[in-house]
Amino acid sequence: MYFKKAQRTVLFLLVGLMPSVVCSQEKGLDERINEAFMPFAIWWENLVFSEVILLGSSIPIVLILLLFGALFFTVYFGFINVRFFPMAIRVVRGKYDELEKDGNNDHSGEVNHFQALTTAVSGTVGLGNIAMVAVAISIGGPGATFWMIIAGLLGMSSKFVECTLGVHYRDIDKEGNVFGGPMYYLSRGFKENGQKWLGKLLATIFALLCVGASFGGGNAFQTNQAAAQIISRFGIEGDGTGTFIGILFAILVGIVIIGGIKRIAKVTEKIVPFMAALYVGAALVIIFLNLDRVVEAMALIVTEAFSPKATITGGFIGVMIQGFRRAAFSNEAGAGSAAIAHSAVKTKYAASEGLVGLLEPFIDTVVICTITALVIIIFNMDGAFVYGDVIDQHALLRDGTRVGGVNLTAMAFENAIPGSSYVLVFAVVLFAFSTIISWSYYGLQSWKYLFGRGRYTELLYKLLFLVFTVMGAAITLDAVLKFSDAMILALVFPNIIGLLFLFPKAKEELNIYLKRIRKGYAA
Repeated sequence: MYFKKAQRTVLFLLVGLMPSVVCSQEKGLDERINEAFMPFAIWWENLVFSEVILLGSSIPIVLILLLFGALFFTVYFGFINVRFFPMAIRVVRGKYDELEKDGNNDHSGEVNHFQALTTAVSGTVGLGNIAMVAVAISIGGPGATFWMIIAGLLGMSSKFVECTLGVHYRDIDKEGNVFGGPMYYLSRGFKENGQKWLGKLLATIFALLCVGASFGGGNAFQTNQAAAQIISRFGIEGDGTGTFIGILFAILVGIVIIGGIKRIAKVTEKIVPFMAALYVGAALVIIFLNLDRVVEAMALIVTEAFSPKATITGGFIGVMIQGFRRAAFSNEAGAGSAAIAHSAVKTKYAASEGLVGLLEPFIDTVVICTITALVIIIFNMDGAFVYGDVIDQHALLRDGTRVGGVNLTAMAFENAIPGSSYVLVFAVVLFAFSTIISWSYYGLQSWKYLFGRGRYTELLYKLLFLVFTVMGAAITLDAVLKFSDAMILALVFPNIIGLLFLFPKAKEELNIYLKRIRKGYAA
């Protein structure tokens, strides 16, 4: 029944979009797709980022909820993001793997700790680290970087709670396939507390939003920015160029996602370390070549976090909003999506994977986003573009032209090391590809929760996912960013509300794990 309803809904949407796409034959294919998509993107962004007046400024409700949750978990768990950071690294390295071999063998799963981390990291370490940082700095100036770092550090605590609950409440079928994530800890956790209806409602809302997020931020945004880089760096022109690049991406993605989480994990465990080393290595070379400017850049990050010179509405509150908003898109802490990948880990101690999960925001935001920010700020020391003067997410260059997202980062690379922008193109493609395949898994798990686990149900989702892969490469940055940004942050509403009710279970799991470590191992 649900499958038939899904089919009718999809058909209705496609029919509704068709007139807009096929009209105006004088316009190019990419432009027609963009015009059909933009109205919905604007409506959805306005809905998700509804604001309230606080401290004299308009602040999105979703960011208040995100920040409150992260602060609460950080304090409640005794700054677990700092105290347990070394232990988290030891868990990933396999120091406590022997704990899994004693007692009963109830630690079914599909991937190991490192594979779960790389799969989740590949979903978070993506073009948000390259394009979103550029957008944040373009709008909010260097100070936005400071708030991105703060958001990353606090988000580590939220990520711990999400991933711990994800493993604790996961479902494993007779074939050993794992089904986990917020859909399951919301429905099962609230059921334990005697609030079954509320848990089911929040789980359903999350699943619906996660499917949308997998189409948007986890897919369309990635192909959009990858296509933008390929077109810009190689000077490709012509009607439908973005669409054709999207089709190529869809073919490559389709080959991988057919194999499920095990194939995805095998691909990401190879791609993620390589792409991170490639991008971070190139960025560090630029930073070392400009060491005389690094101190000044870091000073700007701190001072303009509170006294911004960028012409941005809301003063430092406006800059803070930009930092938290872009960091949330980048590391997804509080959104709950990564818990879906972490739920597939082979372990019987849920908190062990929670500790692994808290490394993600650190890697993603504190390290990679900060490195990107330094490169862009150093590039702008001579006034290459105007902070705060932004239209449709595009920064204003001094020569009067506008450049947006990943292309601004590419200009910073090229300015520092001629030819390095081509290295960035390769890194961007890898970032986009790894993020897309990870998010395909997140969306599929949510889709199965809504419509069942049948083979045809799964096939329908994958086909729709690949359609958005193509569509993302065709539409503009402004359109895809409005939709993607709002879709991922919308996940915060059901997820954080759930975490604020269920966090005691994460504390219980942490105590169990620490007790076991103290019993037989020196931490």
